[in-house]
Amino acid sequence: MNSHMDFIKEQLYALTGIPSPSGFTKKVTDYLLSELTALGFAPERSRKGNVFVTLGGSGSPLVLAAHVDTLGAMVRSIKENGRLRPTTLGGHQWSTADGENCTIHTRDGRIYTGVVLNIEPSAHVADQKMEQIEEHMEILLDENTDSRESTLALGIQTGDIIAMDPRTVITESGYIKSRFLDDKLSAAILLGLAHAVKEDGLNLNRKVSLLFTVYEEVGHGGSFVSEDTEEMISVDMGCVGADLACTERMVSICAKDSGGPYNYDLVTALSAVAKEQHLGYAIDVYPHYGSDVEATLRAGYDIRHGLIGPGVYASHNYERSHMDGVRNTFELLKTYVTQ
Repeated sequence: MNSHMDFIKEQLYALTGIPSPSGFTKKVTDYLLSELTALGFAPERSRKGNVFVTLGGSGSPLVLAAHVDTLGAMVRSIKENGRLRPTTLGGHQWSTADGENCTIHTRDGRIYTGVVLNIEPSAHVADQKMEQIEEHMEILLDENTDSRESTLALGIQTGDIIAMDPRTVITESGYIKSRFLDDKLSAAILLGLAHAVKEDGLNLNRKVSLLFTVYEEVGHGGSFVSEDTEEMISVDMGCVGADLACTERMVSICAKDSGGPYNYDLVTALSAVAKEQHLGYAIDVYPHYGSDVEATLRAGYDIRHGLIGPGVYASHNYERSHMDGVRNTFELLKTYVTQ
């Protein structure tokens, strides 16, 4: 078990270290293809950019999906003072990014560093506090540029990607702190499952495939899956907060979110496995949430659908989870596909 947890940790650091806001995901999917191939599988990347791989087994095909696209921003325009006006990618909250370091990725492959700030960030200058909304935010480049022309001369243009620094840390007590645990933590867990299938020779009870999507944060990541899919589970972050039973140390099983109820029998089966295995788990309702598998349903697929994931606190912020939540999620998945 420890070897699998160590592998998941390594994968989390690697995945969060690759900038991948929605629409800018080729490098992270290149990484997935390389890692899955090294494990002895035969992954494929779709025209859309999703990565799909079958781990083995036969009958009653199950797809486990996690997304590797993240929140971020794009250059909307270059201001006369040389600073960048951003536009949001996904449900990014600017109040959580004020003062965050970032990187800007140009279409010809250049990378510049910068910082996200509101247009009057200094407490010694501002007459009143600046509301942290998109129109008040800008990116200051770490370059000697003070005009639109000098920024253009760097090769930066409208449509370039702005990626926030992840700042990934795993403490000795097991707490995981990073941006983009939604959903790179679950993507790392799925790679851990692939690692376990390879290293432990797990006997899969059905055909099991992994799907890593790249447009979840904008709503259509899982809109296409293999035609033979009978059941699909989104492995995404579990919510932690007011009126929810899940903690960062549990695996969350979602009964209902903003898209409606998940498959009753599947939720029941997953919770039964968690209970039998003495895992820390909670069944919860997420009022402000949507998942890849719901995009699959809206696309017309006739499948059973579920949603689980490690508990993550402060979603769409600088997020926090725990290795116990990772372990509980991993064990639930491993047991579900082998017992």
